[in-house]
Amino acid sequence: MRYVVAVAETGSFTKAAHRCLVVQSALSHQIARLERELGARLFDRTSRSVRLTPAGAAFLPSARQCLDFAERAAAEVAAAVGEVRGRVVVGVIPTVAAVDLPAALKVYRERYPQVRVALRMLPSHELVEQVRQGALDLAFLGLPPGVRPEGVRGRELARDEHVAVVAPSHSLAGRAGTSLERLAEELFVDFPAGSPGRMQSDQAFAAAGLQREVAFEVTTAELMAGLISEGLGVAVLPSRYAPRLSGVVTLPVVGGPSRVEHLVWSAAGLTPAAAAFLDVLGVPETVGGA
Repeated sequence: MRYVVAVAETGSFTKAAHRCLVVQSALSHQIARLERELGARLFDRTSRSVRLTPAGAAFLPSARQCLDFAERAAAEVAAAVGEVRGRVVVGVIPTVAAVDLPAALKVYRERYPQVRVALRMLPSHELVEQVRQGALDLAFLGLPPGVRPEGVRGRELARDEHVAVVAPSHSLAGRAGTSLERLAEELFVDFPAGSPGRMQSDQAFAAAGLQREVAFEVTTAELMAGLISEGLGVAVLPSRYAPRLSGVVTLPVVGGPSRVEHLVWSAAGLTPAAAAFLDVLGVPETVGGA
């Protein structure tokens, strides 16, 4: 199964063999043997490409799940004798600010050098879904006030107000603050419509009875800052995150948006590696469901 997953992910028998540290002939032989046992071809092979057959596509999710269970079982055995190893997959929003994640990961790596860490950057609603499905062990979210992540466990980390983000040459740049009414006159750079990051701003303007025009939709705050610095629009971003951006100026917003940052994990429980990461963060695993 490990060989099948490797071929599916790399799209190549040669690359899969290199990943699995075996010769290609051995990998091909084992996959052919599995195909005979299953009575179906898992891959369509040509001189230029390797693609999953419908049978292979049906087989792949279960194969991945079996490998995950095997890895988790090995990690549980190691934890029983006092050793934390395996893998932890952490999801983060692009604007996480409640935790200094690089610093936390440095401490984690020093304490648990045998754990492999994978980071996934996605919008909050996708992170929650992946935690529920077991694709992520933990996730850092940013949600509008009053919105709770469902079907997972977790805790609230911090609440934050948004600030206006403008170009240094913008007429607002030298002011001590601004209002939603004044900002509504500007073109905006914002996250995609429907995403939690966008909802925080949309709700604040709607509550104030204001409409605004979003001229550019982007998926990262860094790209957002680049567009703003060129004078293509303004934005509102969490005050604890905005100072990390270069080439822009920030100022307070009266009645502006706000957000709540959460850390969530599976309601089914944590792997030893994930539980160890919570310990590094100082978050007790026994906090309530979200």
